[in-house]
Amino acid sequence: MTFYFTGIRSFPKLWKSNSYLGPSSSHFYLSLFLKDCYGIRNQEKWFSVKTMSAQNTKAMNLLIAKARCVRKLDEGSNKQVSADSSHMFAAGAAKRRSQMNPSSKAPVLPPVKNIIQLPTKPLNSEEWDKLKEEFKEKANFENWIILQMVKSRSSLDVAKSVLAWVATKNNGIVGYDLLVKYLYLCVFHKQTSEIIDVYEIMKARYKRLESGAYTLLIRGLMYTDRWREALLLLEDLKKVMIPSKKNYDDCIQGALFHQDVNVAWNLYQELLSHDIVPMLETLKAFFDFGKDMKDDQYSNKLHSILLYLRNNQLYPGESFAHSIKTWFESIPGEQWKGQFITIQQR
Repeated sequence: MTFYFTGIRSFPKLWKSNSYLGPSSSHFYLSLFLKDCYGIRNQEKWFSVKTMSAQNTKAMNLLIAKARCVRKLDEGSNKQVSADSSHMFAAGAAKRRSQMNPSSKAPVLPPVKNIIQLPTKPLNSEEWDKLKEEFKEKANFENWIILQMVKSRSSLDVAKSVLAWVATKNNGIVGYDLLVKYLYLCVFHKQTSEIIDVYEIMKARYKRLESGAYTLLIRGLMYTDRWREALLLLEDLKKVMIPSKKNYDDCIQGALFHQDVNVAWNLYQELLSHDIVPMLETLKAFFDFGKDMKDDQYSNKLHSILLYLRNNQLYPGESFAHSIKTWFESIPGEQWKGQFITIQQR
């Protein structure tokens, strides 16, 4: 589903009264246009606050131009092949054909892959040793097995047994790459205590982390009592690079989860100052937080988000559109009413 958010008529009066909206003041039209892009071409849906959207043909023209260019290149290459083929039976053609089509003396066999079934329960050191013996590239076994666990979202207990086995062989030390991959599983399974344990190990052992580890720690800590430490990690990340929109999204949603609107809004403004387009999930979180809230200052913040969507032609998805609709209808003391309608195309 794709929404076209075309804009809102006369925002200055939007918050004062809905009598400005014309004859049907009992209905507020937010003008969120939903087009079904998954096979139903004859239906479009609208969710009201009224807007206008110009069709953008620039991208389509660019695609057409690229297609023409590729077609010309293909035609040129076909002509070259045709010209070359006319000489294939001239003098010396036999030698040329032999050079172009060398006969292989031995068939090329596909590389032998390591086929090891991932354990479904924790293994002890002896069992891991035995499994490693079956692996053809023994030097890379630890990294390979933990990577397969990440890909298959394995149980945390099984992954932990790998780390325990590695630690017993290396005087209690587990390498950085293994820790990061294990941290990924901890975050995926939302195991807060394990996330904090890995965080403490990394904080004690490394002065700086790479961006992937920062991202995982920020995401893992934001919904814990130590969420403000995730903000410190964000500051560390800023020293070497501009954080990603996902880094900001995790911090903003975490701040809203912990009821700190000022931190969330300041991070949102900071994100915009870097000319980063926020994730729609980030903007949706602000509307979800504002449900049933009577606060003019916060309403103005949401008002500015709606303007940002319109001015930058960002189209809310269905879930986000419902959040906007729900927020309007939940404002205490006001009578907003939004609805979705279906339009049949001719």
